[in-house]
Amino acid sequence: MTMQAFTDNYQDNSTEAGFQFTFFCDICHEGYKTKFDESATYKKGKFFGGLGKAISFGASLIGKDHLGYQAQRGSDMLSERFHGMSPEWQKEHDAMFEQAQNEAKGHFIRCPRCKHWVCENDWNEQEGLCVNDAPRMAVEVAAAKAEKMVTDIREKAASTTVFTGEIESKQTICPQCGKPAGEGKFCNNCGASMSMAQCPRCGAKNSATSRFCGECGNVLK
Repeated sequence: MTMQAFTDNYQDNSTEAGFQFTFFCDICHEGYKTKFDESATYKKGKFFGGLGKAISFGASLIGKDHLGYQAQRGSDMLSERFHGMSPEWQKEHDAMFEQAQNEAKGHFIRCPRCKHWVCENDWNEQEGLCVNDAPRMAVEVAAAKAEKMVTDIREKAASTTVFTGEIESKQTICPQCGKPAGEGKFCNNCGASMSMAQCPRCGAKNSATSRFCGECGNVLK
């Protein structure tokens, strides 16, 4: 069975009941599936049960570097898949494949530079090339502006002060029991007064249990 496709990027979805093929864009890999054509041989009962394995052929789906190997492997898989089918079915399959290609060609365009078959979404009509070889200017400008906007936002955020509170944390120790006293007027542990005594000489604040002023040395008690 000889099958010459206009593109290697396709799958054969045929079954013993009929024929259908999916052709893929070489850039975005979105596919176009042809209409299902029922097999006349199947309807007449002139077929053999040789389609038990669900194998699809996609020669270029794993990359162009392996195209030769994959095409050969795809050919082997197709031969295995259709093994046992009658000559009538095989002939019908080849005819339907040719018909499917004619149908699919209307949905793809071949880039004259890279030779890829691409869908309309990946075709730059103004330049006559695929978007890989001739990106759409408006799309690229919009994308570049969006990227610059995101960069500016991040730079602005990085230089903006978003917290103005105090970072330093102070812990008041009770002079009576020596434990953290909390933030109230009295110690949370022993109840001692946490009010500050004012030095009558310099006016400095000192703890209630201090005997001498920490600023001028004046006797407080």
